[in-house]
Amino acid sequence: MNRRHFLQAAASLPLVAPAVGGLVAPARADATPFDRSVVRQLAREAANKPYKAPDTKLPDNLKNLDYDHYRQIRFLPEHALWRSEKLPFQVQFFHRGFFYGPRVDIYEVANGQATKIAYRPDDFSFGDNPAPSPDSDLGFAGFRVHAPMNRPDYYDEVCVFLGASYFRAVAKGEIYGLSARGLAINTGESKGEEFPLFKTFWIEKPAANATSLVVHALLDSASTTAAYRFTIRPGDTTVFDVEMAIYPRVDLDHAGLAPMTSMFFFGANERVNVDDFRPSVHDSDGLAMYNGRGEELWRPLSNPKDLQISSFSDLNPRGYGLMQRQKNFYSYEDLESKFERRPSLWAEPIGDWGEGAIQLLEIPTKEEIHDNIASFWRPKTPLQAKGEHTYTYRLHWGPDAPKASSLARFSRTGVGAKGDDARIFVLDLIGERLKSVDPSSIRGNVTAEKAEIRNIVTQPNPATGGWRLSFELPVNDKSPVELRASLMQGNDAISEVWVYRWTP
Repeated sequence: MNRRHFLQAAASLPLVAPAVGGLVAPARADATPFDRSVVRQLAREAANKPYKAPDTKLPDNLKNLDYDHYRQIRFLPEHALWRSEKLPFQVQFFHRGFFYGPRVDIYEVANGQATKIAYRPDDFSFGDNPAPSPDSDLGFAGFRVHAPMNRPDYYDEVCVFLGASYFRAVAKGEIYGLSARGLAINTGESKGEEFPLFKTFWIEKPAANATSLVVHALLDSASTTAAYRFTIRPGDTTVFDVEMAIYPRVDLDHAGLAPMTSMFFFGANERVNVDDFRPSVHDSDGLAMYNGRGEELWRPLSNPKDLQISSFSDLNPRGYGLMQRQKNFYSYEDLESKFERRPSLWAEPIGDWGEGAIQLLEIPTKEEIHDNIASFWRPKTPLQAKGEHTYTYRLHWGPDAPKASSLARFSRTGVGAKGDDARIFVLDLIGERLKSVDPSSIRGNVTAEKAEIRNIVTQPNPATGGWRLSFELPVNDKSPVELRASLMQGNDAISEVWVYRWTP
């Protein structure tokens, strides 16, 4: 998918809606009883039936919209759900068309009753596009949630559910960047990836003093169904509590849990054949991991020449995330994209997830408009058909991982030529722990798989208040090299572990 079109299409409505006023609420259909068990029962029943492809039928004038015409279709903010009731959350809806053809049904849940939100052409402005007939029942493509986050009198856009099982969120002061998904299936496999779809949502009406919004979702695909319950809490870090139950139709050998998708075009470690005025272009600069053994790992991202898949085996991971650590404008020099304001996304498993691996896919790209990074947890044991597989986790969208570490962290990875036969790696570290260490006790610990490391140097970095670790890697051999580095004080590690794959 062309990522820039995806993001721009998702942002084709005004980003914010004022809290004042309030006119027309969407029409309702007959109510049916609803509780948190309903979606799981629907998913369980659907898994025992043959897969039915989503409804993609649209009127002729909406079938083949290009991007420019689709973005003219705007939901009217004054028609937002709960707008006239001045509740702490409002919901706006996306029209079908362009990339977003499959029909999605959306319900409001209030007082234990679910009422379907009816599609009405009058809730949209269509620009140059002819409006559908008033009696059309097209459903929606997705929705987005607004809440006062940056100031109390303004409803900022908090999150959006749009396209397959994709969703995105921001925290206070941030703009959209990377995405999450409900489930990844066969990502990176030669037989091709399968993209499950959120086909139905149920949104619980919040109380007048609510600080969270609950959204239920039913996922469907050829291989599986699944039920989700999202509890969304906007703030300085926006948090999603996710409860998931998967009901496979077939054995899922390559399922990815808590998947996330991002973009890395180039940075200080990866500027081969780059002719660009900007120092870096990326939504995320690294994969951070807290594994079940208590190690804290940092894997800088790259834009490789060929598809790269990295697997970090683990037992009961504590968390992982695609992070945007570079938060300075001067790291990007981009007035429009504002990469320094893109969120990091951290996935925190709740409970034990057993054996498996955090997987990282890095896909070659020649343009920044494509998402070329994916990461997720892959269970070691396939998810068996006709079973129920439940997982709970927490997603943190914000400036950093949810818990500060006592270890120093790698803030920048620079790579360049060192003569004709070597590469020099320059790693900057920051952290409170580095401000009081005895310089004479610091050393760098660097290892390489099937390669020799030379000229390891550690020194204070007065510009950052941290330290710098550098080393050289001879590259006479043209095969990839796996590298590990950390900063040591005597025999104790005082930094996280930097892991990297250098490829020729």
